[in-house]
Amino acid sequence: MKNLLKICSFTLLISALSPLSHATIVQFQTPAGDFEVNLFDQGTPQTVDNFLRYVSEGHYEDAIFHRSVSGFVLQGGGFQHIDFQVTPIATFPSVTNEPEFSNVRGTIAMAKLGSQPDSATSQWFINLDDNSANLDITNEGFTVFGVVTGNGMGVIDNIASWPTFNFGSPLNEQPLRDYTAEDYQNQTVPLAEHQALIYNIVVLDASETTADTLSPAINITLIDPPSTGGS
Repeated sequence: MKNLLKICSFTLLISALSPLSHATIVQFQTPAGDFEVNLFDQGTPQTVDNFLRYVSEGHYEDAIFHRSVSGFVLQGGGFQHIDFQVTPIATFPSVTNEPEFSNVRGTIAMAKLGSQPDSATSQWFINLDDNSANLDITNEGFTVFGVVTGNGMGVIDNIASWPTFNFGSPLNEQPLRDYTAEDYQNQTVPLAEHQALIYNIVVLDASETTADTLSPAINITLIDPPSTGGS
């Protein structure tokens, strides 16, 4: 009986410590301000678990928003600063596509390779506008797995307003703060001081029910077409 109690206690402890299956609200910490994202852990469980694995193992510490396209997306999760160098984030196996929700403004979705619907790994993007007509359909739909809450889109819009500079693909649309065309031409100013850094992403709430009050829009391909009449 004692051994059984020890096993049960150990299982409960591991469950309490593990963020993979429970964490629903995360906070992105950036130099432009912090913002929160509520994850759809019940609607897109594999994608949320995948994202939280990167969070729990520190892969998003000192990451950057490396791509900003005005009126479209702000993308990150692909690169982080290691020893003062921008380095690709080490990735886990790709995750199965879960295109349940719509790519409307303020949602976060997984980036992936063209014509490969199940190729998402570490990279994600935040929709700056309603991109449902495109991203709900293209490549079998892009998986939306959470939504920016509160005043978080103010932080996102601020970063998205920074000018972008071309340092070669995939850093050819990189947003930089307080960085000028002259700086770009000379390329003598350290980029780390100007990049859209993500200091860290941390779990704020480990309850699975925090998304219950949200009503995310359904992927447009899943909505029944309007009735054409008849009996």
